[in-house]
Amino acid sequence: MMLGLRTTIYKVDDLQKATEWYEKAFNTSPYFVEPFYVGFNIGGYELGLLPDDTATASKSHNILSYWGVEDINETYQFLLSIGASELESPTNVGGEIVVAAVKDPWGNAIGIIFNPEFKLQ
Repeated sequence: MMLGLRTTIYKVDDLQKATEWYEKAFNTSPYFVEPFYVGFNIGGYELGLLPDDTATASKSHNILSYWGVEDINETYQFLLSIGASELESPTNVGGEIVVAAVKDPWGNAIGIIFNPEFKLQ
């Protein structure tokens, strides 16, 4: 039985720089730092950084995790201002729900979502 999302992993070729970037992007410090993995607790969910020297161009965007935000336009612009690049500008997908996506400096897709209807169960 599926219990729900627990962890999203982003592969990066420079773990130190990526750790610093994600600290800024999510405004938090990691709770676990080792040469083989860095873990952040984001609202009870795991954001993990895994060292990988795979070329950025070979990364796929066929899987996208969305991180909840209170102000999608502000968050989207902030991520772009610290070095992310545009993948999908904020788009209303029905009702008040708005999604967007950026690529981090290592080519990983980061989705953000404003969804006032979402409630943890």
